[in-house]
Amino acid sequence: MKKLLVPLLIFFAASGAFAEAKMGISGSVEWDTMLINASVSLDLASAGIKLPSGRTQGESILKTGYLRLIRPGILELQVDSSSTIGDLISMGEFSLFEADELALKAQSLPPAFSPDMKNISASYTMTIDGISSAFLRHRNSYPVMRTLNPVSTAQYTGIIIIASESLPIHGMKGSALPIPCLFPKIWDSEMNLIYERNMLEVKDSAMVRYTSVQNIFQRNPSGLSQELREFAGDRPLRIFARGVFGVNPTDLIIDRSDALLIISSEENRRLLAEGKVAIILNDSVLKRKFSWD
Repeated sequence: MKKLLVPLLIFFAASGAFAEAKMGISGSVEWDTMLINASVSLDLASAGIKLPSGRTQGESILKTGYLRLIRPGILELQVDSSSTIGDLISMGEFSLFEADELALKAQSLPPAFSPDMKNISASYTMTIDGISSAFLRHRNSYPVMRTLNPVSTAQYTGIIIIASESLPIHGMKGSALPIPCLFPKIWDSEMNLIYERNMLEVKDSAMVRYTSVQNIFQRNPSGLSQELREFAGDRPLRIFARGVFGVNPTDLIIDRSDALLIISSEENRRLLAEGKVAIILNDSVLKRKFSWD
């Protein structure tokens, strides 16, 4: 009985310290870099930790607290126009356990003390690519839409859709600034579905890449930043979005004539299947900061 009692007392003492410990998280969801960066901090005095002997205990509390604190940030991530990860969990299409698994795959740096030695913190980085792949569960990709009346089109190396300004909302009065999500849909002006997640053949990367307008106005022959040129190639098709669609303004509408340039050739349809799509958004929506205790 005594052998059982001692571990239980230690467990409840640690739990009590964890419950009273002052912890917080701050960070950002960065769609232009496809990263979620977070820093978790623990007030050592609130946890009753004294240095140097309590360092291991502090790191343990920090590690456990990370999972609890990062969870809301993951659940708020927009999956498509109508659902966040939290919504999908509520509907039974994803589980909290799977969400925690995503958090545990984050890369971390060794914990470090603040200059005054009153706090210990650790930094974590999650890839949005990795989160996307958790939701790509189709075995065979859907074929990209074809046309019975193809038009003459060049062979492009990528697709860049410019949607950095407020756009008309389909079926409604008013306009909205397009926002990022894991799986945006692309429609043409006749409301034919041109691109959606099940058309993607590559499942270990994001469906689209988001970037800012400055990356298409560089001082070089292509006008593209080095990173965007590496992704979309030297001869990308540049398209201006004509509208937005969906419960939230994540889905883009492009002109039918532009859509035909994509779907009229096998080479250009492959760009969709391979996820060679970059979307230019307003700087104000590309990064979302978060902070809570």
